[in-house]
Amino acid sequence: MPGFCPVQHGSPNDSNEPRILLHTPEFAAHPHAAYQRMRREHGSLVPIELSPGVPATLVIGYRTALRILNDPEHFPADPRHWQDTVPPDCPVRPMMQWYPNALRNAGTVHARYRQAYVAAIDGIDLHALHSTVEGIAIPLINTFCERGSADLQSEYAFPLVFEALNRMVGCSPDIGGRIAAGMAALFDTENAASGMQHTAEAMMELIALRRAQPGDDVTSRMAHHPARLDDEEMLYNLISFYGAAIEPQTNLITNTLLLMLTDDRFGGGFLGGATSTRDALDEVLFNDPPMANFSITYPRQPILIDNSWLPAHQPVVISLAGCNNDPSIAGGDRAGNRSHLAWSAGPHACPARSVAYLVVQDAIDQLLDALPELHLAVDRNELSWRPGPFHRAMTALPVTFPKSPALPVH
Repeated sequence: MPGFCPVQHGSPNDSNEPRILLHTPEFAAHPHAAYQRMRREHGSLVPIELSPGVPATLVIGYRTALRILNDPEHFPADPRHWQDTVPPDCPVRPMMQWYPNALRNAGTVHARYRQAYVAAIDGIDLHALHSTVEGIAIPLINTFCERGSADLQSEYAFPLVFEALNRMVGCSPDIGGRIAAGMAALFDTENAASGMQHTAEAMMELIALRRAQPGDDVTSRMAHHPARLDDEEMLYNLISFYGAAIEPQTNLITNTLLLMLTDDRFGGGFLGGATSTRDALDEVLFNDPPMANFSITYPRQPILIDNSWLPAHQPVVISLAGCNNDPSIAGGDRAGNRSHLAWSAGPHACPARSVAYLVVQDAIDQLLDALPELHLAVDRNELSWRPGPFHRAMTALPVTFPKSPALPVH
């Protein structure tokens, strides 16, 4: 069977219990119903397959997730023992395998990578980034504002996010376009190996350029950090930076716009709704985070959690969406509440949340300022969601609005 990856389970109490497959159109269309069924049938730890023949455990209990995310000694993020059991052509392997970067390492190696990574991100000038996003948004809006319709996924959110990212890392439009195409293939997992190859080739050009000609950008700061990352380490930490930005920020923009266009609390698509863009963002990060299932760890040894054995070296995937909607933490007004796990937690928590908030919020506000009478072009139930075990992503977000003249470009 193409894409079938037989993997040794290695559980101390292995069973033939059927596993829930996440990589299906049915799961993509109705994930919350799936999480509810999982909770009824399995509790906080759910036997799943990330793709056919690739077993894993999905954590849907909020407190259990926090325990795991804050215990890197027992739950390291290093997948090397696991990947030795996985065929090279396994569809999810390129997304999960070991790389010399902060995301896929533990201990002192992780600390070294993380220091360079965080310093590179902390050097981003948020005030300048605000102007950058505005400068990207307006020309994009001008490509469709006189038409009266648009797909906000492909015509606005995606190109805005990757162009903002290109500017942050100091890369040319040509290199940036090649990276974006490669990362999209990597996230979809269907052509992941090819996507990784194209991404790597483009990024190596960028690294060589910024080693020779440093600037005020993420790549230059990482390349010249005291951690002295070599080219391969630079490559995979940059891939991680792109991976943590392109898909998640694009999906956060569109998922938040969908909420604002379909919920009267946000004005139903008109300016003047009682609730702010930031509140809408936080609600989406709780209910429909753009990375729904991620933060993967691999227990060093069999470990008993919530009366279930987790096998050694097998993926433990945190369902950020499932945990955020755990009934045991439900209740109360979530406005302004940022206790969700959308940015993960513990030593691998996202260090770029301020950057992400700014890009996403500015992208939404620029669009709604320019086109305040946006409406969904189809019934919400007609929207389709891209299959995949990790992301929560629409295939398109079609909208209509009164035709408007082009905006002045400063």
